Amino acid sequence: MAMTVHVDIVSAEEQIFSGLAEFVVLPGESGELGILPGHMPLMTRIKPGAVRLKLPNQAEEELVFVAGGLLEVQPELVTVLADTAIRGKDLDEAKALEAKKKAEEALANQSARLDYAKAQAELMEAIAQLAAIQKLRRRTH
Repeated sequence: MAMTVHVDIVSAEEQIFSGLAEFVVLPGESGELGILPGHMPLMTRIKPGAVRLKLPNQAEEELVFVAGGLLEVQPELVTVLADTAIRGKDLDEAKALEAKKKAEEALANQSARLDYAKAQAELMEAIAQLAAIQKLRRRTH
């Protein structure tokens, strides 16, 4: 049997995943992180993007979109505390495209009162969701 690490992915609304994984890949603040069982302790912020989980006895990786939050790694436990977390199968491409369009319009409209940082963050999140949807599509075709 392969070595595993316990993984918990929790959003502000619900627990998205709790179980064993052979490895985890996710978007950390400084780039993509790969985590295997026994990884040294680590804590970092996460960026919008896809968390990939290789589960035991399952050929396909599980995919969870996350945006904002923290990652804590201990040798036997990986905890993702995300502001937003959506199971890959629940991602809505039309909704993500609409959010991207609205954020781009807000950034382009110089005359509007605008929280530039918020609009930019919303745009980055929408783009990351669309990238996660594309990964999921490539995997299923």
